[in-house]
Amino acid sequence: MNYRKLVTIVEETAEEGGRPVEPAARVAVVAAVVANPWAGKGFVEDLGPGIESIASDLGALLAPRVIEALGSPLEAFGKAAIVGLNGEIEHGSGIIHTLKFGNHFREAANATTLLPAVEKRGPAGIVFDIPMKHYTDATTRSHHQTVEVRVPDAPHPDEMLIALAASAQGRPQQRLAAFSSEQ
Repeated sequence: MNYRKLVTIVEETAEEGGRPVEPAARVAVVAAVVANPWAGKGFVEDLGPGIESIASDLGALLAPRVIEALGSPLEAFGKAAIVGLNGEIEHGSGIIHTLKFGNHFREAANATTLLPAVEKRGPAGIVFDIPMKHYTDATTRSHHQTVEVRVPDAPHPDEMLIALAASAQGRPQQRLAAFSSEQ
């Protein structure tokens, strides 16, 4: 599995709502830009061989890098597949919605929940939001958040951008009632 580009983004929010965030809220994203193995081939019935050839390797590449970039214990996580215009959304979904991809992140983070995801098709430079949830309890409202991402020259029409996102905390200044309070 080869990649054209690897992008790391680290965001730190020190103030929200006019008040300091202490400690500063950290979010990290690591994205790989890879060739889409199905682009330009028409409708491919069996995506299995392509998934088999890159999903696990991508998970193994991205998971440790996003945790390292975060630089703090992970509390929330998510994933993304952005497919270039010559591909199908299903191509990206095939890569990120397999345990061969996601388990690398879950195991590295000691997580027990499913990774929330965004899948989208678009041109190079498309803006997308990666949803994140708490890594062990998807009902923890404070950790329902998104991070906005843009890679200016990706994906090319025959590429996919596959990304993982991690947060060291919930939303800065969160103050919603616990999910259980409405049940």
